[in-house]
Amino acid sequence: MKRIIYSLICLFLANEAFSQGCVAVRHMSCAATNSLSSAEYFKQKNAQWQLSMGYRYFRSYKHFVGDEEQTQRVEQGTQVINLSHALDLGLSYQPNARLSFSINLPIQFNDRSSLYEHYGNPAAGSGINPDQNRFHTQSQGIGDMRLSASYWMRNPYKLPKFNFALGLGIKLPTGNYGATDEFHKLNKEKQDYTIVKPVDQSIQLGDGGVGYSLETQGYWQIAKKTTVYFNGFYLFNPKETNGVVRSPEATTIDLVTGSFSVSDQFAGRVGFSQSIGNGLSIMLGGRLEGVPAIDVFGGSKGFRRPGYIVSVEPGIAYMKGKFSAAATVPYALYRNRTRSYADRLDPLGLKHGDAAFANYLVSVNVSRWF
Repeated sequence: MKRIIYSLICLFLANEAFSQGCVAVRHMSCAATNSLSSAEYFKQKNAQWQLSMGYRYFRSYKHFVGDEEQTQRVEQGTQVINLSHALDLGLSYQPNARLSFSINLPIQFNDRSSLYEHYGNPAAGSGINPDQNRFHTQSQGIGDMRLSASYWMRNPYKLPKFNFALGLGIKLPTGNYGATDEFHKLNKEKQDYTIVKPVDQSIQLGDGGVGYSLETQGYWQIAKKTTVYFNGFYLFNPKETNGVVRSPEATTIDLVTGSFSVSDQFAGRVGFSQSIGNGLSIMLGGRLEGVPAIDVFGGSKGFRRPGYIVSVEPGIAYMKGKFSAAATVPYALYRNRTRSYADRLDPLGLKHGDAAFANYLVSVNVSRWF
């Protein structure tokens, strides 16, 4: 059982890889990922420290309105492409076998290329951007820090076959939520010039609000070498908007969508882990993550792209001594860009914005106990 549970620890440490596309989910770890402990460490009564480092990557470019893919965007070359690289640094402290405290800080590099944000998308007969010139905007730096605490509800010294933990967290607005870059425009003489303004919400480094999270995680050993794992996360962001105006060059500012929204987030995972010996385990599970259109607390005005992704999540984990490593590759099975608060204000009920999603996500994590 020790090996199986520790394999689950590796799996949890490899997640959560939020922000799988233009659905504006901030990069952050989920469900107290660094506060889990294996049966081997449960037996050690001395305080434990753990360092972890994770890397995540995705490329989003497939546009959806609701759950219908807008295949013409790729065919016409007008799709928006987001490339995202994130390095997550984590430190956790376990004063006893049941309680742990964690701090996580992401470091991000994002690149976004599009036509419409610069010269514009080509339109039939309009003469706008006929050469389909595509330009890039970028953001890089630290993201929003998260502090969390987690407590195992059953005594781990008894090594139960079923155990689960509950956690609380706070998200601090340490990431730049008003990152800017140069955007290319054409004047009346078709000459190129640039303006500086905030980059798209999907590649902003933070959301500008203090958030609070509820978390859960656990395992259930159903056979000698097989264990069910689960974890869940919900981030409450009471602040409505962060005050960053999307298009400061505009002559009028939309009071509903003119600035960036500070939105809630959610994620959940469940699956099976199978030990195959020599410290190796393979996993297969399901995964749900996204942004709601309406927040639980506070207002929901401001610009956001709500939606969710359902993925199948295969993975592999390795443990030797106090070292662990894991890799997962969630692959999207279902994507839905839901109607936002602003969309719902349309009296005709026709307005429905789009968002770009990735096909898959790569997540790799290593950690070491001390």
